[in-house]
Amino acid sequence: MGILEGKNILVAGVTHHTSIAYEVARIAQEEGATVLVSNFGRALRLTHRVVQKLDPVPPVLELDVTNTEHLAGLADQVRQHVDQLHGVVHSVAFANPETALGGKFLTTPFEDVATALNVSAYSLTSMTMAVKELMPPGSAVVGLTFDATVSWPSYDWMGVAKSALESTSRYLARYLGPEGIRSNIVSAGPLSTIAKNAIPGAEAFDGIWEGRAPLGWDQQDAGPSAKAVVALLSDWFPATTGEVVHVDGGLHSTGA
Repeated sequence: MGILEGKNILVAGVTHHTSIAYEVARIAQEEGATVLVSNFGRALRLTHRVVQKLDPVPPVLELDVTNTEHLAGLADQVRQHVDQLHGVVHSVAFANPETALGGKFLTTPFEDVATALNVSAYSLTSMTMAVKELMPPGSAVVGLTFDATVSWPSYDWMGVAKSALESTSRYLARYLGPEGIRSNIVSAGPLSTIAKNAIPGAEAFDGIWEGRAPLGWDQQDAGPSAKAVVALLSDWFPATTGEVVHVDGGLHSTGA
């Protein structure tokens, strides 16, 4: 019997088999969960393709987290497959690589900053509220970040958006806690994913982890980060909310 036995989990942002979101979906199924996944636009075709590797193949919902109609209809989409939702995984982020990443921080137009904040941070709240009516006490929301307590080369406005995401999770913890709903964040080290490869200059992260992470760090393995997400979705963290759990080989705890 797995730690998610009998639970229904929505994983937003499954695009490629190298992603944390995909590993979360896979491991959640192994741990007994009924999994639904979501994506939108051109990425939706990729999602339909990659989930064929999962057993059973989960339903794929269309969800643009910035689209008010999609959000308004999300609960009904979920109800077509399950009657309750015990967990929401937010693996959604975007910042324009041409203007908001890669060292362009000082010249990024506000429109692109607003997009990064909307997609990467505000959507944690909007997506959660879209399905809250389906979430019984004991449910959990888990988001994914890259350590936003410091600045990073090339990460720029995505770093700011991740700071906002972490703060958003703390406020969700405050306001949803009385209803028995937890909200936590997993701060993962850099992984060789589509998202990382879209950041100009992201290779600068590689040597940092190789030289400083006490436990070492495998950028090809999303498993440790996904396992942390699954654990936070389970009943094994019943009194933990508003937390940021680092899964980065311990680098966040080290100095030079």
